[in-house]
Amino acid sequence: MFLFWRKGFTATSMNDLCDAMGINSPSLYAAFGNKEALYLEAVELYVQKQGPPVWDKLAEGTTARAGIENLLMAWTESLPKSRASPAGCMGLLAAVSDEWPTAIVRVVRQLRLEMLSRLRLRLENAVARGELPASTDIDGLSRFYLSVFQGMAIQARDGGTQADLRAVARMALAAWPGRG
Repeated sequence: MFLFWRKGFTATSMNDLCDAMGINSPSLYAAFGNKEALYLEAVELYVQKQGPPVWDKLAEGTTARAGIENLLMAWTESLPKSRASPAGCMGLLAAVSDEWPTAIVRVVRQLRLEMLSRLRLRLENAVARGELPASTDIDGLSRFYLSVFQGMAIQARDGGTQADLRAVARMALAAWPGRG
């Protein structure tokens, strides 16, 4: 997972994978079939390990705004490069061009759509509870905050610090409907 996360799918060779896993090529093929299947398993592991500490924050907080704030602030802590992980988000930075295998594009696109769905649901609930006006453009607001979330991953990959990302999060929160 870390090798794919750091180097990407294309730049990671089968030799790199064998070396990182401490196995030979026939063993890798026997266990995973091919590089694409191994990558998909790495993405699944990434989602299981890296997703909950960030996305579970969306449900926390007494309001949807507090949930979005918790989500974005947790994101600022997980994105910058550390000793434990590369910068950015393996799931968001993967498969954004046509050069990727179709199966990977499909899986990663689904992950992004699930993120959008989670944001949409939290905001729909906010409208139902009266936290946001009934006229709120839920789709637009969901896409806005997902775009901020995705953009923060790119900023981190390009060297953005936790302080830089917190500034982005604060600006995004300032755009919350009814504030200002």
